[in-house]
Amino acid sequence: MAIIKVMDEILANKIAAGEVVERCASVVKELVENSIDAGADEIKVELTDAGTKEIKVIDNGKGMDESDAVLAFSRHATSKISDEDDLYRLNTLGFRGEALASIAAVSKVDLKTSQGDVGTHVLINGGRVELKEKSDARKGTIISVKELFYNTPARLKHMKSLYSELANVTDYMNKLSLSRPDIRFTLTNNGSVILRTDGSFNTLKTIQSIYGTDVARKMLKIKAENADYEIEGYISSPEVHRSTRNNMITLVNGRVVKNTDINRVINDSYHSYKPDNRYPITVIHITVDPSVIDVNIHPTKMDIKFSKMDTLLELIEMTIKKTISNINFIPEVQIKKPKEKYEEMTLDLEREKSDISFKEPEIVVNDFKETIVYEEDTTGDVVQEASESYEDVITHYEKYDEKSMPEMYPVGLVHGTYIICQNEKGMYIIDQHAAKERCNYEKFKEEMGKPNIASTPLLFPITMELSNTEFMILKENMNILRNLKFDIEEFGVNSVIIKAHPTWIMEGYEEEAIKKIIEIVISTQKDFDIEKFNEKVATMMSCKKAIKANTNITMEEMEVLVSDLRKCKNPYNCPHGRPTTIFYSNYDLEKLFKRSGFDTIK
Repeated sequence: MAIIKVMDEILANKIAAGEVVERCASVVKELVENSIDAGADEIKVELTDAGTKEIKVIDNGKGMDESDAVLAFSRHATSKISDEDDLYRLNTLGFRGEALASIAAVSKVDLKTSQGDVGTHVLINGGRVELKEKSDARKGTIISVKELFYNTPARLKHMKSLYSELANVTDYMNKLSLSRPDIRFTLTNNGSVILRTDGSFNTLKTIQSIYGTDVARKMLKIKAENADYEIEGYISSPEVHRSTRNNMITLVNGRVVKNTDINRVINDSYHSYKPDNRYPITVIHITVDPSVIDVNIHPTKMDIKFSKMDTLLELIEMTIKKTISNINFIPEVQIKKPKEKYEEMTLDLEREKSDISFKEPEIVVNDFKETIVYEEDTTGDVVQEASESYEDVITHYEKYDEKSMPEMYPVGLVHGTYIICQNEKGMYIIDQHAAKERCNYEKFKEEMGKPNIASTPLLFPITMELSNTEFMILKENMNILRNLKFDIEEFGVNSVIIKAHPTWIMEGYEEEAIKKIIEIVISTQKDFDIEKFNEKVATMMSCKKAIKANTNITMEEMEVLVSDLRKCKNPYNCPHGRPTTIFYSNYDLEKLFKRSGFDTIK
């Protein structure tokens, strides 16, 4: 008796749903992408209890006729491709023909669709069609998915909290709206608007609606191309960063994708401009011939393969580094009067004014500079300011073109840590440790990049004991250290001896620095990169040799340090991303002492 049987379609769809439909966000993704493929320029997503009770997607796309409305829920039914060759020239978001069948197998679906004449109404329960009738003639599609996973208890039991489900849906809708700024998206939950975009074809305006005005004002436009790829979009100024990589958004031919290599290169391009454990906000559109990529890797279609990946990564890295290297990142301290009310730029653009009490310093934006705002004690009239319009964002973006650190003159030292400088514009405060770190870092990077590095012998050779695994890795990569002018040899079982080192190793820290360098070689043995290695070593060395806090230095030493800092390629941040300098304008100093606006004796 045969024991191998062909599964019925409903069972097969339930199994497929395990890959295609993981949570509420998966349903939203598949339905909204179908709406986009149908040519809709207005899409509404209405959730009830974060989508756990109902997900409704309303679009004004081309709709379906009666036969297609039923056939669309069959497995492997699609209008996107017709033969094998179509896989290599995909211009649609969907193409596998699995999503609707999988969704219908684990939920109750209510579909109304029309091409502008007589519409069709279809009800599906657990994959079985229960009703098919004529409906109204509104062009487009309304699809409702209720009681998701009601017939798969194991999957239902492991649904996340309502907050988590809503956060995932919102995150995906944010990314999708950035990929298609030409479409008007609306996302609501229990009737409350979470996201609304206007479909104005402007990515920066969409960024403003998602992240707010402050972030939008600090976004920098990028655009570049090579023989294979075109990239365009916005990257955040280095002082704008988040705790996770989730805001590094990559879009390929309008498709939201996740790629660890691209995220790594983007983050590495900000090296020394921000803290290592923080990540920038980026929206990068990649345009490429569909034949150069493969999106048929996973049912979610968010993981894709690139041909000539190296050229893409090189283009992204070069473009980001070039963009942020010419920006003035000196934070400006600015004094403002308190505001009782302000119109906050919200996701639905309609939230009423909120009362705010300014009792603590806050960060605002002034021509792409980070600005620290302190409360001014005043009994005068309260200044009320409406939130800035999109035109204001563009104005600030176009004005911001400062590229060099201004000349300044030291006048004193506070707590053996902060150098006070001045010029005709105002007062500057420089963190001497961070400034010296930056100068050291660029000096070490330059010396380590020289082809003929000199070496110096150690009076007492240094020996290191390693584990057997570490020893084998180091043995394979011994040539890396020898090329850097280390005299290193095997010395007994799982041990090495170092007899000489390059001259850029600082005196007094030889053993500590050498051990740290060997640790770096061992830890990066799989994907060793000489440039990244040099950066890590230079960062470590620069910190060790920098002036410590609470160390008094002379006026001459201050002048030399400020002069050296101004010569750096990036004088605004230490290698760890902390600011080296902040700025008080003359006007803000006068406001601090209540001299501005008063007829006081100067």
